[in-house]
Amino acid sequence: MDFLNFLEFKVTDVIDIFLVAALLYYIYKLVKGTVAINIFIGIVIVWALWKLTELLQMKMISSMVGGFMSIGLIALIIVFQQEIRKFLLMIGSTNFATKRNFIRHFKFLKQEALPTVTDVNAIVGACEKMALSKTGALIVIERTNSLEFVKSTGDQMSIEITQPILESIFFKNSPLHDGAIIVQDNYITATRVILPVSNDRNIPLRFGLRHRAAVGIAEKTDAVCLVVSEETGQISYIKSGEFVPYKGLSELIGLIKKDLE
Repeated sequence: MDFLNFLEFKVTDVIDIFLVAALLYYIYKLVKGTVAINIFIGIVIVWALWKLTELLQMKMISSMVGGFMSIGLIALIIVFQQEIRKFLLMIGSTNFATKRNFIRHFKFLKQEALPTVTDVNAIVGACEKMALSKTGALIVIERTNSLEFVKSTGDQMSIEITQPILESIFFKNSPLHDGAIIVQDNYITATRVILPVSNDRNIPLRFGLRHRAAVGIAEKTDAVCLVVSEETGQISYIKSGEFVPYKGLSELIGLIKKDLE
């Protein structure tokens, strides 16, 4: 039967399927938690129906669905303009310039010569002190995606991380306490940074703009964030646009160190 010829797989077919699956997965992660997720699922269903009708040689319905898919491309660009912008921003902000960041994209090539140097203990220790005094703080730790596109909104710095430095930056009377700080390796590279705010409706109402900003940058990049609530003193750890639960500060330190490897 001719229509079963697709079962004759080649190496390029496997690569093709893998790349399409990866693309669909990252698009799903991009629109997850927004109203666009339902549109995305609908498009996937219509596309699958189109390919199924082509496979079964149902020419009439196939031509109708195919026509809808081709004409609807412009409409999809309009509907998904914000998501497309975020997707291009995420790709454009990826830093492949250094050997270290390039190797991080391929963990199976990771070398022992590239250790994590960020002083996680000092960061979490500062967050613990600020939590006791209910001092609000937002710390963004850069990983493989460059954060230059948000650093430009704040003040450029190059300060080695220490617990007293972090506490002094977020001290309520400090001129630098507003906004977020960016941490790269073991240095604070920017302060008073303005971050994009997430529109995810699943974020509990008890969390304010500081938490939404952390979720926003974690949605667009692979950065991880620590947020100290000014109202409750709670320390939140945010990764991939989601709140990561932990049982104690020692476990939190372990999670951060593992994510920075």
